[in-house]
Amino acid sequence: MKKVIYSISLILMFLISTNSLSAQKFGYVNSIQLLSELPEISTADDAIVAFQTTLVDKGQTMVKAFEANYQKYMTEAQNGTLSQVQQQQKEGALAMEQQKIQEYEYEVQSLVSKKREEMYAPILEKVRTTIEQIGKEEGYTMIFDSSVGGILSADDGDDIISLVKTKLGI
Repeated sequence: MKKVIYSISLILMFLISTNSLSAQKFGYVNSIQLLSELPEISTADDAIVAFQTTLVDKGQTMVKAFEANYQKYMTEAQNGTLSQVQQQQKEGALAMEQQKIQEYEYEVQSLVSKKREEMYAPILEKVRTTIEQIGKEEGYTMIFDSSVGGILSADDGDDIISLVKTKLGI
């Protein structure tokens, strides 16, 4: 009798777990495709490019000044108007100037990266919130991002990109 009860309880547990597994609903969205269609991304990209152009222009001004100083140094050195000490001083000054340009290049990369994060953060948060809302409203257990290889086969899931686009107004 105990074996029969044990067997029945095992069968019931299997049926319950199978039933709960079959009740799960999975969806997926291609975030790269979705983001590429958002007008906010285009606006953010334009602002980032404008910001980067301003920084690059300043860098180009620094490079032109360095090139002018270098040409002046080369002319003076070739004409023999500089003493050995003066040549070393000018070479040191040029090396420092060149180092400042390199440091500025790294600073530009950092500033542009920070600007991109700043501009994208609210957009990405809006998309994430929208996907979570759709997940709750439509009863999805999990929603995967198909653009990052998170799904090998999407036969058992629903592509929810049209729901997200509708909710985002695109």
